[in-house]
Amino acid sequence: MTPIVARTREELAQARSKAGGTLALVPTMGALHEGHLSLMRQARRNADAVAVSVFVNPLQFGPGEDFDRYPRTFAADLEACASEGVDFVFAPAREVMYPDEPQVTVRSGPMGEVVEGAARPGHFDGMLTVVLKLLNLVRPDVAVFGEKDAQQLAMIRRMVADLNVPVEVVGAPTVREPDGLALSSRNRYLSGPERLTALALSRALRAGADASASGPDAVLAAARTVLSDAEAADPPLVLDYLVLVDPATFDEITGPHAGRAVLAVAGRVGATHLIDNVPLQLGKEH
Repeated sequence: MTPIVARTREELAQARSKAGGTLALVPTMGALHEGHLSLMRQARRNADAVAVSVFVNPLQFGPGEDFDRYPRTFAADLEACASEGVDFVFAPAREVMYPDEPQVTVRSGPMGEVVEGAARPGHFDGMLTVVLKLLNLVRPDVAVFGEKDAQQLAMIRRMVADLNVPVEVVGAPTVREPDGLALSSRNRYLSGPERLTALALSRALRAGADASASGPDAVLAAARTVLSDAEAADPPLVLDYLVLVDPATFDEITGPHAGRAVLAVAGRVGATHLIDNVPLQLGKEH
C-alpha cells in the first residue's frame, strides 16, 4: 500500500492525526537504500506507526559541497517506503521548511566543531536545526537514526536532552555492502576504481577493532597502516581524519582508557566525501 504523501504543514497535520498509537519518525534526505530500510524496520519495532521524512536540507551543506548534485529519487523512495509499510511520508519543499530565511537556529556547541564538524564547519548547526524542526512538525514519540553517522547521533541525543525535546532517540546499526563498504547515498558517485580505494575505510576500522585489546595507540596504529596504503593508491584516498573518541562527547581518547569508544574515519575519494566508524570496547571497565 502506497504511503500517504504530505507536502505541506496542513497535509502533515492530517497525516499525523490518522496515525494511530505511537509514531516513529525516520528523517532522511532521500536516495533511500537498504540502510534506510533497516531504520524503517527498527522504527516499526519501536512504534505502532512509521513516518519517513524526505528533505535535502540546504542548511547542512557548506560552500562547494554537493547540495545541487545530491541524488533526488523521490519516486523510487516512495516505492521503498511502501515496501516497508510506512504510514506516511513528509516531503516538504524548501519554502515549507523555511518560509523565511531562518534567523534563529540551533548551535551545535563544542561537539559540533570537532571531528566531522572541523572538516565541515557549520554542518552540524544546519543538521540540528532541521532535525529539531522535523521533530516539532511531525511530533513523533520515537526518532530513529543510523549509527553510521555516529557524531550526528550523539549530537541529536545531546540536543534532545539539553532542550527537553519529548522524543526517544533510537540508534540503528550500520548496514554494509558485502565487501564492507558502509551504505551511503553518496556511494553512487564512486567510479569502479574509486570504490576499490574507498574500501580502505572499512578495512582500517576492522584492523583497528582487531587491535582493541592492546589499547588506543594500537587501535590507531593498525588503522593508519591500512589508510597509508590507500593514500598512495590510484585514485588516492585523501584522509580528513582518523580519531578514537568517546561516543557521548566525541572528545578524543588519549592514553590508557577502559570503556566504550568509537573509531571514526572520513576521507575523500575523487569528489566524494565518505565517513565510517566502528564502536569498540577498550580494556575492562571496573
